[in-house]
Amino acid sequence: MITSPSNPTIKQIRKLRERKERQRSGLFFVEGLRIVGEALASNWSIEYLIYCPSLLNSLFGLQLVEKFQANGGNILSVSEEVFVSISSKDGPQGIAAVIHQQWVDLDKTVPREDEIWVALDSIADPGNLGTILRTNDAAGVKGVILLDQCTDPYDPASIRASMGAVFNQALIRATFQQFAFWKRNHSIPVIGTSDRANQDYHFFEYPQRLVLLMGSERQGLQEKHFAICDESVAIPMRGKSDSLNLAIATALCVYEIFNQRRENPYKREGVENP
Repeated sequence: MITSPSNPTIKQIRKLRERKERQRSGLFFVEGLRIVGEALASNWSIEYLIYCPSLLNSLFGLQLVEKFQANGGNILSVSEEVFVSISSKDGPQGIAAVIHQQWVDLDKTVPREDEIWVALDSIADPGNLGTILRTNDAAGVKGVILLDQCTDPYDPASIRASMGAVFNQALIRATFQQFAFWKRNHSIPVIGTSDRANQDYHFFEYPQRLVLLMGSERQGLQEKHFAICDESVAIPMRGKSDSLNLAIATALCVYEIFNQRRENPYKREGVENP
């Protein structure tokens, strides 16, 4: 058992709070029963599974540790003092993991005819990004393309907001120029969103294969983005607010696409709409 917060491995784990260290190592840190369980269920590569015997009192959590150890995984047993030193929770559950990041190569990605992707330009808030990942997963979106200077999807705040959805979304990093070339090369429809668009997002008929392009929190879509969009749509607003939170705007559009593809059960013969 590791009992010193000054242990070199523990110090390295704490460094994963910093983006620079996550980029250097290709690792990230998660904690909590739900998210560690999701990582294991999704078969991501785990560097360390960390647990504190005095804090971990969940049968589910103990089973996760036992199964991971039985499969030859690397277990770090730590004292309560050590676990608290790496935790960001007020009431830590005594289980955490250091995990290898997964990235998908844009050049090797060709969306299928029914796939939806979301491209985010320079998204700055990790909480917004995590929320978008969670919404995407719920609505069947394949993944996210992060353009230019985006926040890190493996930031602790993004991981928390995603509620484990980060393990079910393909993640791509690219410059806008790379994205524009990829779009032209594969003839992929790109639908932009902007309050300047003339088409209502609700009445627009979305193609089966598409990338939904969302602008940054501060600037929205710029002229260079509109130049590659096949169409653009707007979310109407009637009150005094002139903008929506990026995660909310993305959710509205993603679920509009999702709803257009669903079968209406009340259209089937013999079923009345209540």
